[in-house]
Amino acid sequence: MKEELAQEIAEQWLTEAAESAGKKDLQGHMGMISKRISVQGVPGFDNIDYDIWYKQCRHQFEMSMIKSIAYKGFNLISSTETQILFTVFEAVVGSDGTLNEQIVEKSLEIEADDVWRLVTERVLIENDAMRNHEVAKEKGPDSTKN
Repeated sequence: MKEELAQEIAEQWLTEAAESAGKKDLQGHMGMISKRISVQGVPGFDNIDYDIWYKQCRHQFEMSMIKSIAYKGFNLISSTETQILFTVFEAVVGSDGTLNEQIVEKSLEIEADDVWRLVTERVLIENDAMRNHEVAKEKGPDSTKN
């Protein structure tokens, strides 16, 4: 898959994920998450699976805990015809004004019903995030450009 198409698919996924959360559309939001989801790096959890993600979203949506979610700094790591791996800066603003910012590594896969869904997410510590960005930059012909 060409890098431009992979980035377009991933950025569209991010937009729809942020919009569905903003609208508190639990069914729409969870439709973007694979039943095989595995989230690592969240304090207090060894692993977040689909059931935990669902319960957390349901609670946050019902209690109107999220004001907005925004993404910036998209960085494609790799892509194939069925998988897109990237990092992105995520900012979640709570309805109480709190701001949670982090760099996350996300992997989307196209599933049997031809829908791109999130299958893995990892909250990165600063060194991992920097390493992943450097690895991705080295791969392309524009690696010398800043």
